[in-house]
Amino acid sequence: MPTYEYECTHCGHRFEQFHGMSEKVNILCPLCREKARRCITSVNGFILKGSGFYQTDYKNKEEKKRTEGEKK
Repeated sequence: MPTYEYECTHCGHRFEQFHGMSEKVNILCPLCREKARRCITSVNGFILKGSGFYQTDYKNKEEKKRTEGEKK
């Protein structure tokens, strides 16, 4: 589940909340119990490094097997 950052519209308190991407939630401030709005954050927690990508490693495996079979 992703982490979302919220800010209270009444007192300005900022806090984080976990919930699913498709969930319809009404988040309340833990301090004053008023409505909070989701903030836009720029935290990057997803990094792709090295091999293991579909395009470079998995896409051509079947074709590679087929061409090796034709060579024999």
